[in-house]
Amino acid sequence: MSDLATIPQDRRAAARSRFHEVLGVLGVYVLGAVLFGLGCLISGEFLTPQNLMNTLQAVTLLGIVSVGVAFITYSQHYVDLSIPGVMALAGIVSVSALPFGFAASMAAGMATGLAIGLINGWVIGYLRLNPIIWTLAMMSVLSGVIRKAYAGKQIYPDIATAAGKAFLDLYHIEVAGVVPLPVAILIVLAVAGYLAMRKTCFGAQLKLTGSSYEVARMTGVNVRRVVLTAFVVSAAASAVAGILLTSFNKVGAHYVGKGYDFAAITAVVIGGMTLAGGRGNIVGVLGGVMVIALMNNVMSLVRIGDFTFSEFHKAIIQGIVFILVVGASSYWRRKSGLDDA
Repeated sequence: MSDLATIPQDRRAAARSRFHEVLGVLGVYVLGAVLFGLGCLISGEFLTPQNLMNTLQAVTLLGIVSVGVAFITYSQHYVDLSIPGVMALAGIVSVSALPFGFAASMAAGMATGLAIGLINGWVIGYLRLNPIIWTLAMMSVLSGVIRKAYAGKQIYPDIATAAGKAFLDLYHIEVAGVVPLPVAILIVLAVAGYLAMRKTCFGAQLKLTGSSYEVARMTGVNVRRVVLTAFVVSAAASAVAGILLTSFNKVGAHYVGKGYDFAAITAVVIGGMTLAGGRGNIVGVLGGVMVIALMNNVMSLVRIGDFTFSEFHKAIIQGIVFILVVGASSYWRRKSGLDDA
């Protein structure tokens, strides 16, 4: 009898969860529209092709990283703080491997990211170490490795070689002569990520793991492998973004990717994916990425007398937004009876 009574309650909880998910996605796109309108009102420079292209560039690379991070957050493991190190090392390794050819350069950069993802996933998934502490430690290790191996030097592609020229042109390639390569990659990753989460057995297992780790384990889900896969996906996406960013900057350096970890988790949370795990989707994440890009762009255009928003001011505001969104999300989950904590 109690089991029969539980079924309607579970259905109502699921319905409330879907409602809040849809509401979160709609809300982030409404906020994006408001920021777009604000940008148009604040400055005539907002709608210029150059400014819109700068915004698109910010959206693209952050979007690629955020799609990967979404898998970690969805699994209730918060964020990968080693992302800047993965991006920097993948970029530097790619540049260093250019003497062996362009294909070898790409393979080396991606292999580096995948290897780091495997280590993170194995330690967190199989040894159950705290994801924040471990990935923060991994970030420190990667930073030390880069500085030691390259003596703190920046690595430049040799433009005299075909491989070096191809690497520098990588970011600016246009697919079918219309769509920039980074945008095409983001579209492919976003579609693949959405389908993986919504339409595959892995996505169902990832959702169950994020919603309740112990329930997933007791129902036969290989939760350790699911978590490992999530971290590999995140590292692979970060490696792709790192290689593209290195191509755009025309230099491999230890600072490539700095700040992308916090920006990505902020975009993911703003997009409606909760840190509690098991809720949210890629559509909302892309909306969160758009909001972050527009917010930073609008602040860059604001000039009140001698006052302008510096990177320091932007970081403070982004941190405040993150705190408010996480606080509001936790409050509504508790009020709706969706908080599993």
